Amino acid sequence: MSQNPNNFVNQFLKYFLQGFVIIGPLGLTFFVIWYVFSSVESLLPSVAMRFPGVVFVSTIFGTAILGFLASKFVFGRFIFEQIDHLLEHTFGVKHIYTPMKEIMESFVGDKKKFNTPIWVKISENPETWRIGFLTQKNIIIDDKNFVAVYLPHSYAISGWVIVIEEENTRKVKNMDAAAAMKFAVSGGIASKID
Repeated sequence: MSQNPNNFVNQFLKYFLQGFVIIGPLGLTFFVIWYVFSSVESLLPSVAMRFPGVVFVSTIFGTAILGFLASKFVFGRFIFEQIDHLLEHTFGVKHIYTPMKEIMESFVGDKKKFNTPIWVKISENPETWRIGFLTQKNIIIDDKNFVAVYLPHSYAISGWVIVIEEENTRKVKNMDAAAAMKFAVSGGIASKID
């Protein structure tokens, strides 16, 4: 018996898409790792050609050493604070450096900003909620208490900030900030809500 050609094509497409779902994230992960590795290696191509990986490993350790010096030693902290002050007050440079520094500090380091996940009511009828992160409290507008909330976009590294009355927010329970960010960025499929 011969199989219907349409059934064969449909089955092939089904299996191809299932394979793509498996290999897609894996391939993208390896591509990002390779891209970062090769970009760092290209900083010193002559060294990278003779000793592959040395530039990358040196960059990782050098960055960790800078972090250690800046956080553990008074003199190191003083030098980095002076460089930071200079960059934050240099015309032109401050418009690039300051926002990048604030973005980096909001995700890593001692000054993490996205550590309070909250639900935000964005519609009354039908009642609709989005997950976000409290970024500022006590914003008074017309004698009402408002808060600033960052709402991340799904499958992107972007988002938007809204200022909303505090009564339209609820604290997220049973989910820490990392799980809440995963939930938001994955379109609601990565973390289970209890």
